[in-house]
Amino acid sequence: MSETILQVKELSTRFKTEDGWVTAVQHINFSLNKGEVIGIVGESGSGKSVTSLSIMQLIERSNGKNDGEILYTENGNTVDLLKLSEEEIRNYRGNKIAMIFQEPMTSLNPVYTLGDQVAEAIRLHQKVDKETARKKTIELFNEVQLPRAEQLFDSYPHQVSGGQKQRVMIAMALSCNPQLLIADEPTTALDVTVQKTIIELLRKLKNDRGMSMIFISHDLGLVSEISDKVVVMYKGQIMEQGNAEQVFSNPHHPYTKGLLACRPSANLNLKKLPTVTDFMQVQEDGSIKETSLDLDKVNQQFGFKVGEKEKRLSEIYSREPLLKLNSVKTWFPIKKGIFSKAKEYVKAVDDITFNVYPGETLGLVGESGCGKTTLGRSILRLVEPTGGEILFNGENMRDLSANRMRELRKDVQIIFQDPYSSLNPRLTVGNSIMEPMQVHKVFKNDKEQKDRVMELLRRVNLKEEHFNRYPHEFSGGQRQRICIARALALNPKFIICDESVSALDVSVQAQVLNLLVELREEFNLTYIFISHDLSVVRFISDRMVVMNKGRIEEMGDADQVYNHPQQEYTKRLIDAIPKGKMLSV
Repeated sequence: MSETILQVKELSTRFKTEDGWVTAVQHINFSLNKGEVIGIVGESGSGKSVTSLSIMQLIERSNGKNDGEILYTENGNTVDLLKLSEEEIRNYRGNKIAMIFQEPMTSLNPVYTLGDQVAEAIRLHQKVDKETARKKTIELFNEVQLPRAEQLFDSYPHQVSGGQKQRVMIAMALSCNPQLLIADEPTTALDVTVQKTIIELLRKLKNDRGMSMIFISHDLGLVSEISDKVVVMYKGQIMEQGNAEQVFSNPHHPYTKGLLACRPSANLNLKKLPTVTDFMQVQEDGSIKETSLDLDKVNQQFGFKVGEKEKRLSEIYSREPLLKLNSVKTWFPIKKGIFSKAKEYVKAVDDITFNVYPGETLGLVGESGCGKTTLGRSILRLVEPTGGEILFNGENMRDLSANRMRELRKDVQIIFQDPYSSLNPRLTVGNSIMEPMQVHKVFKNDKEQKDRVMELLRRVNLKEEHFNRYPHEFSGGQRQRICIARALALNPKFIICDESVSALDVSVQAQVLNLLVELREEFNLTYIFISHDLSVVRFISDRMVVMNKGRIEEMGDADQVYNHPQQEYTKRLIDAIPKGKMLSV
């Protein structure tokens, strides 16, 4: 039998608030063997990150309290981490147990070079001189497969990509040869291809070093790729745990079934995504009641009827295009020198041509830097295109005056990736939604405008009493609904959704995608849906455009492109989608 390295017994974690103590994790139990990977999966607020912080003893003791036992074993010696003093835990934190945090940009100090930050950790824990620390850092950079390791030593965080920053964080975590590595959502903000390389890297490092690992994510596909065992958490409690293959191929708890089903499937063609609430209902006493829906009934209940999708598409493509792009270019000049007039260009968008039809959803997909967001902003002239035509309802948007463009913005709207930064924190939700109506002088008076806001709040499944609340009082999914309501305030014809669900949990993502589909049918909306997630784009889109380095790699029917890609780049994107031990729902 493998040696057990970590045992979590009856762990509960509470936090002190103005209203008293709140329990975030409640009586959880699991164990981890040497060389094993355990995946902890669940939605935001499930307690998975709090569990990892408790193991690391990073819960502030003045405001937080842990009960139970966290037993760490090395060379036959076992210690309860919860009973160690702050000075004693430092011998374990970093040296024995290391952690990779979710957002590398906030974890790295922007005023220090990448190399200095890793070298500092080595010098602090290993008591070596500066030159030795530099040498070890460069070796680590090579081990985590960072290019040009010696040059990167002297680079700053803002000078490297998201994937490279995450590799630096991994190098820092490995710097003291830990026996246990905790990876908390280490790939959340990354493209599928970069995500795949990080997962492969973590798997290789685990095998090469014989480490144990706790991998935390809300993405079941990712967890299934790398984990030997799985713990499924919901509202601070463990709903299900066991061998990864067994849990994912034959889940028992309705919450696990719901998480599996609400992720867009490669095997099913659904008009609506199931959500967790379709599989379970939470009773007033907090207990969970399973519904009659099971995984084998998903296609029957949520799939298209025979001929339904074909009829819809036939109607859409019989119409005149609402939007026509002809050879659109957006180039950004790079000056070679202070006094030089000679310029080079970054061709962010280069010779893009396609049409979008009324009622259609056109998916725009590709890796970070491919030009998809720049194209979306160019269409709305939030970034001025360099060349080409953008015809909306027959008008060339590039020729319009500022006044006419302002009028046209009633018909064309955008929903951004980060709902929190899209909303003014000083305005109530109601005033944020009402603001576009006031700017464009829509409706006769404040009462009519407020009535419209109330109608929109109800339509995006929010409550009227939310009118007077502020953005910080809402969850990420609720804030995205507020942004959708704001975009609908002027009755637009056309909306660009720019990575509008990429930061959401899979279950919340399913709810927002379903809402966008419902609104499209109800208001005859036309979407350009921008994302790096091909599974999501395939679900919501009628056609798909794959972009790479500013140009179109492939374009066609979404199902056709997804299931039968013609270009190697598209095949690589699809191949990077996590599949692992997942049940084919």
